[in-house]
Amino acid sequence: MSSRDWLEWHASYDDPSSSLHHRLRHVQARVRQGRDLLEPLATHPLRSDVRAVLVELDPGNADVAARAARDAGLDAVQVVVADASLTSTYGDVVPVDLALVCGVLGNISDEHVRRTVEHLPRLLRRGGTVVWTRHHREPDLTPQIRSWFAGAGFEEVGFDTEPGYLFSVGTHVLTGPALPFQPDVSLFTFSGDGAESSL
Repeated sequence: MSSRDWLEWHASYDDPSSSLHHRLRHVQARVRQGRDLLEPLATHPLRSDVRAVLVELDPGNADVAARAARDAGLDAVQVVVADASLTSTYGDVVPVDLALVCGVLGNISDEHVRRTVEHLPRLLRRGGTVVWTRHHREPDLTPQIRSWFAGAGFEEVGFDTEPGYLFSVGTHVLTGPALPFQPDVSLFTFSGDGAESSL
């Protein structure tokens, strides 16, 4: 378990020169089509129709997110302190229209990336969208991730990078069948310290 200060790590999102700041803007642009969600949702014309659950294991970060949601008047945004790797965490909200898998795939094993991607049709409704992030440092796993999404019944609608940075933002829509929800499944073990997500 990493001893990293995750509240301090998230401060990089506010630094316009940081990779996380640039990655966030790409994710938010795709969402308009967490922190990734709250800013676009606050100004969206259908904001009152949106029900969202943000899952955060770190209580400090969860508190910051809950305050931001309240300050933006997003009463239907629930922030829960829970393990995002466990499917039971999502039992009350599945199937969803949008899943953000950001800051995860660069901090878990390749096998857990594959397992997570292949399980997503059990969390989304057909036509639902997944926005995901991963660095493309060598060895670059993003081509394989995109292939795993295709094999799981998703159509790619966007893959964003930016010169000078090592992040990738993928956007996939579930065009294949939604699969039955399976509770009590552990999708991944978060083994990173956040460094891969900062690239």
